[in-house]
Amino acid sequence: MKRFLVILLTVISLSASAQTTAPVLKFGFLSYDTVLRSMSDYAIVEAQMTQLRSQYAAEQKRVEDEFNKKYEEFLDGQREFPQTILQKRQSELQELLDKNIAFKKESQRLMAEAEHEAMAPLKARLSSALAKVGVERGLAFIVDTDQQSLVWMNMTMGEDVTELVQNALR
Repeated sequence: MKRFLVILLTVISLSASAQTTAPVLKFGFLSYDTVLRSMSDYAIVEAQMTQLRSQYAAEQKRVEDEFNKKYEEFLDGQREFPQTILQKRQSELQELLDKNIAFKKESQRLMAEAEHEAMAPLKARLSSALAKVGVERGLAFIVDTDQQSLVWMNMTMGEDVTELVQNALR
């Protein structure tokens, strides 16, 4: 019976010490934007987006210039126009204005969609590199310091993985 109690106490003691010795979680941190911008393909995507933005801006300017020209013609002739022509021109101006507003909204939507599609392969590669580094380093998670979702973190308890992720992307 004594022997049984000694074994029982030993098992309980070992069990209790195992529960108090929790595994130490390691985490990594990095600036997601810094790593993303350091990717070689990022400059290509940015150049494509800049070109697309300038094309939309040029079209927007052309449309605005066309509207302004018609509006000036309307202002110059409004005193001489009969009522029906005046109303027709006002309707044309309103229609042009509505189309311009719709074009601007649609171009903003299309730009956002194009940027999302262009960045998707880069973000997928970055995500794979993050997973690879996280697994290799035995990290519980990697924090993006750009988002400021953590109001404070003890950087000495984590590991800056920026360079490791950049190397994994090469």
